[in-house]
Amino acid sequence: MPHIRRRIFPRTLLALAALSVALAGCGGGEQSPHPSETSPATPAGASAAPSSPTSPPPTEEGDRTLTVYSGRAESLVRPLLEEFGESTGVSIRVKYASSTSTAATLLEEGDNTPADVVFLQDPGSLGSLAAAGMLADLPQATLNKVDSRLRDSNGQWVGTSGRARTVVYNTEAIDAEADLPRSILDFTSTEWKGRVGWAPRNGSFQSFVTALRLQLGEDGAREWLEGMKDNDTQEYPNNVSIVQAAANGEVDVGFVNHYYLERFLEEHGPGFKARNHFIGNSDPGALVLVAGAGILKVSENRAAAEEFIEFLLSEPAQQYFTSDVKEYPVAAGVAPEGDLPPLESLDPPDVDLGSLSDLQGTINLLRDVGVLP
Repeated sequence: MPHIRRRIFPRTLLALAALSVALAGCGGGEQSPHPSETSPATPAGASAAPSSPTSPPPTEEGDRTLTVYSGRAESLVRPLLEEFGESTGVSIRVKYASSTSTAATLLEEGDNTPADVVFLQDPGSLGSLAAAGMLADLPQATLNKVDSRLRDSNGQWVGTSGRARTVVYNTEAIDAEADLPRSILDFTSTEWKGRVGWAPRNGSFQSFVTALRLQLGEDGAREWLEGMKDNDTQEYPNNVSIVQAAANGEVDVGFVNHYYLERFLEEHGPGFKARNHFIGNSDPGALVLVAGAGILKVSENRAAAEEFIEFLLSEPAQQYFTSDVKEYPVAAGVAPEGDLPPLESLDPPDVDLGSLSDLQGTINLLRDVGVLP
């Protein structure tokens, strides 16, 4: 497993700082499965706010403090959060956990939550909060910065970066054009018995299955899962291990998000023996998911919260998502890094990402099929 160091390049830091100052003038997993204590990310020279899992500490009048519940890994997003805080003077308190745990915590806290902003890695978790009536309407000008397919149809959360589902394959065992099927549904064929890897415990895989339930119906999704299980599909703990297994020849193909391979290629170079295949064809296996953000209705820091979401959609932040995190940019006209195909060329299935909120139904199905314990 490669060690990928997250950083913002110097030119990106300068652009982020300039943009943050301008915004201030306008006004306004693979994560741990359990919530961690709030981690402060404060302006230089400022005192860190004390942590609290249930309520924020009192602040002096006029002090701008933003509490962010993040389902995104700290190693990926902390540079952005710190830069926003340092450049705008907004003191940020962050509570890190998995997206599903974060959503569950917010649903439990309800109107008593100290959170102002929620920043999650999958639309299903965001959808569950919107369905519960916990998210505020975002400004239309903010929503308009992102393709309507990559944000909530009711305007309560917006995608901040994209993650395409792909088939990663071993370059010595597979000729993508000649060997790979046109649909992910065809991997139940006996031709692929024992040759495929998946990660049923992974949140993105579960979002994919949730979308599959919407497209094929409950019975159709169950049939595919049972077919894959009967085909001796190899289970891995996460996407990283699947990509490594494909490169090592343990499996010939695996179902992952696109950016994991991109990080391996950055670490190991073009000799790394795995590549991504983008299925397209409006196929269930071509699903494009988003990380995204929303504002809690109970937030008393609405101006700073809106400012933060604008920051996430800015050109330098979008450049960071593609250059350092290897995800797809979704705003500001930023092109994807390297040889990734353009987002608009991926031809994903027609699925309302806001409808992927029934994650518990998916987990129940995976357990019933025997894919999860």
